[in-house]
Amino acid sequence: MNPLRTLRIAARALWRNGMRSFLTALGIIIGVAAVIAMMAIGAGAKAQVEQAFAAMGTNMLIILPGSTTAGGVSGGFGSMPTLTWDDLAAIRTEVPTVKLAAPAMRSNQAVVAEELNWTTSVTGTSPEYFQIRSWQVREGALFSQSDLDGGTKVVVLGATVASKLFGENREAVGHTVRIGHIPFTVIGVLAKKGQSAMGQDYDDAAFIPVTTFARKIQGGLGKYLTGQIFVEATSADTTTRALKDISVLLRDRHHIAPNQDDDFSIRNLSEIAGAQQQGTETMTTLLASVAAVSLLVGGIGIMNIMLVSVTERTREIGVRMAIGAKPGHILVQFLIEALSLSIAGGLAGVAIGLGVATWLASRFKWPMLVQVDVILVSVGFSAFVGIAFGLYPAYKASQLDPIDALRYE
Repeated sequence: MNPLRTLRIAARALWRNGMRSFLTALGIIIGVAAVIAMMAIGAGAKAQVEQAFAAMGTNMLIILPGSTTAGGVSGGFGSMPTLTWDDLAAIRTEVPTVKLAAPAMRSNQAVVAEELNWTTSVTGTSPEYFQIRSWQVREGALFSQSDLDGGTKVVVLGATVASKLFGENREAVGHTVRIGHIPFTVIGVLAKKGQSAMGQDYDDAAFIPVTTFARKIQGGLGKYLTGQIFVEATSADTTTRALKDISVLLRDRHHIAPNQDDDFSIRNLSEIAGAQQQGTETMTTLLASVAAVSLLVGGIGIMNIMLVSVTERTREIGVRMAIGAKPGHILVQFLIEALSLSIAGGLAGVAIGLGVATWLASRFKWPMLVQVDVILVSVGFSAFVGIAFGLYPAYKASQLDPIDALRYE
């Protein structure tokens, strides 16, 4: 048996009934296209969540101070200073699951450079903050521990602030800006970090040493830290443990009884990002499952049409057997026809799926990520469907009696 000749015979048989062959493969085309499009959009959404998580910082916890209560109305976490500088020092030295910890004291201020000004969030912090946030410097340098100890008037600008004050192509490092009428020297510009999932522009910010912030921008409250504490755990696996260790430490330091609520709040950003990513994965899996049903329906369509083809071509099968074709030859021919339909449908589905995913991504501004392994699996599965659902019609054709087949009208 010549495989190439068998393939040509199968191709001619499918070509003679072109419209029926197309409609038979349509189920496979729709199924594969749906799988490719949904997985590309879903993978893009997952990648976007991972990118947003990376922009926030890895293994990161944020500790917020307590809340005020007046007239039965709670001010919410952060409205009452309960965290102290000694708490920050204790977190750095007494919690083994904590790698880095940094304060973050914020105030909205107008930053003025020559005739231009831009109101932004000015944050007083320490050098560890940029390591926790995985934030690199684009120009110049970050302030150091010596700047912190000396309370120097230096500032590191976010990319958005630098472009608003100095333009896209003009270097900002070395220039002087005024924050609250106090001159600061720009020593660095941070690399672009983009937006959060809620649309916050991370780059619309300026950073100065926390000691300078307390003395020049917003007076402190003595031993209390009027802001938040950013913490990086030693690894992703120890983030939850670090949260528990910090909670135990702060409750002990604040003398909180077992039956009393915390006077602080700790947010685990990895859990937030993980929950969003899990939701994206669940939706992607659901859509892919629905698309897989289309492949199953397409396989049933192939089996149905191949059974009809066997009935219509009974006399042809009888003639081939009469001139020497064996049952195995007939079986292979019909299997090749079914396989050709499914693979052709799979390839067409891949092209349509990529086209649909690209259109949806551009039309609705959705993220998109093409996965080669998903394409290969989809085409492979469509081939499997063709073999699985074409096997019974092919077997039925191979078992026809040549004499009865020649008499068939």
